[in-house]
Amino acid sequence: MRILAVLLVVFLASPLLAAEPNVHRDLAYSEPKNERQTLDVYTPAEGKDHPVVVWIHGGGWQAGDKKEVDQKPQAFVDKGFVFVSINYRLLPNNVTIKQMAGDVAKAIRWTYDHAKDYGGDPDTMFVMGHSAGAQLAALVCTDDGYLKAEKLSLSNIKGCVPVDGDTYDVPLQIQTVEQKRADAYKRKFGDADNQKDLSPVTHVAKGKNIPPVLILHVADHPETKLQSQRLAKALQEAGVSAKAYPAEGKTHDTINADLGLPDDKPTKELFGFLDALLKK
Repeated sequence: MRILAVLLVVFLASPLLAAEPNVHRDLAYSEPKNERQTLDVYTPAEGKDHPVVVWIHGGGWQAGDKKEVDQKPQAFVDKGFVFVSINYRLLPNNVTIKQMAGDVAKAIRWTYDHAKDYGGDPDTMFVMGHSAGAQLAALVCTDDGYLKAEKLSLSNIKGCVPVDGDTYDVPLQIQTVEQKRADAYKRKFGDADNQKDLSPVTHVAKGKNIPPVLILHVADHPETKLQSQRLAKALQEAGVSAKAYPAEGKTHDTINADLGLPDDKPTKELFGFLDALLKK
């Protein structure tokens, strides 16, 4: 019995048993409250001035939910971050992708205003997203109009991590894919002017305080690889710190689902990127 008791003490004291994050769910970032304009905040058990990650889910701008985060909250909280997962309005419910980006900016504004209430540092915010969420993250971090509408600026964002997006250059994507999919993108993004305006590459320019960008993408996916390299090149040419990281052996789904796992290479690349920025 004594051996069992000792083993139990050792087991309970093991660092492998990370404390569950504190979770605050369904907080409204816009009034009147709308389920699609709410967010969840995951926080470390104690401490203050933690860096903050705002995460934007994917789903083709017409599906997905803030609860679909796999092990990301645990992974980020274990590293000392506050993790904020947001919802935003979806197609086809009388909303445009431009308005979705506006929702993201509103959620960032709410996070900036309330970060201290949850142990976070409003001056150390990072924006990330997967798939459709990658396009929205990249757009809000390059087109300063969205944050300006919320009385913030690109300098309020310390880093951006789009994950396996295929629409950083919407016209290029439409030219790349077969007609059926091209038509679907046109329905979502609108006419040629809107397609250009909703492309992050359109807004990349020198002197805008665009934050450093790490673009994670599936190594052998021709579309997300092309789009990621396109965005990285545009950013680099504008003097912005940017890297496109090819994730070997991943699919569009697993690059997202595995993010946060201890031995996951894209995860290591991500936390290396964040550590370097935090040391600055």
